[in-house]
Amino acid sequence: MSTRARRPTTAAVALVALTVAITAQAVAPGPAYRIICHPENPITTADRQFLEDAFLKKVKAWPTGATAHPVDLAPRSPVRRRFSEDVLKRPVEAVRSYWQQRIFAGRDLPPPEVGTDDDVVRYVLRDRGGVGYVSGAAALNGAKVLQVK
Repeated sequence: MSTRARRPTTAAVALVALTVAITAQAVAPGPAYRIICHPENPITTADRQFLEDAFLKKVKAWPTGATAHPVDLAPRSPVRRRFSEDVLKRPVEAVRSYWQQRIFAGRDLPPPEVGTDDDVVRYVLRDRGGVGYVSGAAALNGAKVLQVK
């Protein structure tokens, strides 16, 4: 077979390999987000229900008794949208509506909102009761990842 005849075959094989690699990355890119807390927090595993209650401020403390201080990413963040749907079991818009009702009733204020993963990490590292979520690829700078059950 001539060199000229092999080129299209080599290109086709390379194209198929590239397509397989891209598809594999799209199927399993890693976690969409990670739940993080202060490294001195003794908790290593959190129930999804506890996290939901903490972010909606239905509970104010960790199981250890320490005050929980959740922090949210901005409403347009894709990480927040995913976290909200997975953990809070409602879209961001429904969570914002929940908080509007709570504020209007004078019952509570929502968790602070920050703009970036780095802001979440800084908040969590500054407060022993801090809990937040960041993208799967975020630099944690010492923050501890919680396993969710």
